[in-house]
Amino acid sequence: MPLDPDAKRLLALMAAAGGSLAMLPTIEDRRQTFRNLMQSAAGNRIDVGGVRNASIPGPGGPLAIRIYTPSRASACVSPGLIYFHGGGWVSGDLDTHDGICSRLAEASNCRFVSIDYRLAPEHKFPCALEDGIAALTWLAANAPDFDIDPHRLAIGGDSSGATLAAGVCQSAKCLDGSQPKLQMMLCPVLDAVGYTESRRRFGQGYLLDKVTLDDDFALYYPRGLDRNDARISPVRAADFSKLPPAHIHTAEFDPVRDEGRAYAAKLAAAGVPVTYRCHAGMIHNFYGMPGLIPAAEIILRNVGAAIGRALNSHAAEAFVQPARREELFQNGTERQLCRLVRHAPASLTKGEP
Repeated sequence: MPLDPDAKRLLALMAAAGGSLAMLPTIEDRRQTFRNLMQSAAGNRIDVGGVRNASIPGPGGPLAIRIYTPSRASACVSPGLIYFHGGGWVSGDLDTHDGICSRLAEASNCRFVSIDYRLAPEHKFPCALEDGIAALTWLAANAPDFDIDPHRLAIGGDSSGATLAAGVCQSAKCLDGSQPKLQMMLCPVLDAVGYTESRRRFGQGYLLDKVTLDDDFALYYPRGLDRNDARISPVRAADFSKLPPAHIHTAEFDPVRDEGRAYAAKLAAAGVPVTYRCHAGMIHNFYGMPGLIPAAEIILRNVGAAIGRALNSHAAEAFVQPARREELFQNGTERQLCRLVRHAPASLTKGEP
């Protein structure tokens, strides 16, 4: 499918503005530019039942969190999803992803808990991952305080936040009773090595470029860290068994598309129930820009409804039929699994660097 016309116009405007986020002179300039983009592109604000700011204990001090209560769950206990924002581990905060969390909370009829984890370069790896593990552990033990059912607690994130979600799920296998019931990923960055066809094809001119990715890695990862480490390259983990069911969403014109698809294939091969969808015509971070890419609005509604069906027997909205049915699969028939594995990048399905 061709590039979505609204996404194409956005990319043309950004190209005319010149330069990538990595070319900005300071980290604060980069953070403010990302904040401006996310807030200006978020579209109309979605009303939810309630929004509450709080803090929880973290390994580096208190972690700010924001809880989104959907309108239909205001007076009752609901499932919950712990959300990690994107931004390359360098940018992003509770405000930049306010629109995403409110939309997903309302569509899923689940409470969303957005985590303001520590950012690089002030706090390099593994600080953000440690914050994520601490958030899951604490919220699993204290979910009733937020009217969240601890037995229906999920985890998710977008872009680099999805990296954290995957890393927390891997770590939770060693934690007694803290494994989430679902992992949800939007355009996940899952491979710090990055030898994929989508990285080569879309590494320039498609919002998330190679220069920015390389800069993100350099700012977040300590020098000398092996990029094959599964904590920063979850797709290169040795064991994918005993992980939660996964909803993985990628974008057709996104440099990190192939690693998301490969991660879905590896989970499915390990017997983990997986729903995978590549959104035709979309670019990285489309889900955060419904004000500029209107198609993102209905996609987010579908993403949220799928979360609701997975965690809540009274899901919010009917799911809109995907345009490409072959890209949506549940852990089931051998034919469906073989199709996904066949199209995953060879360097990832074989576990090669």
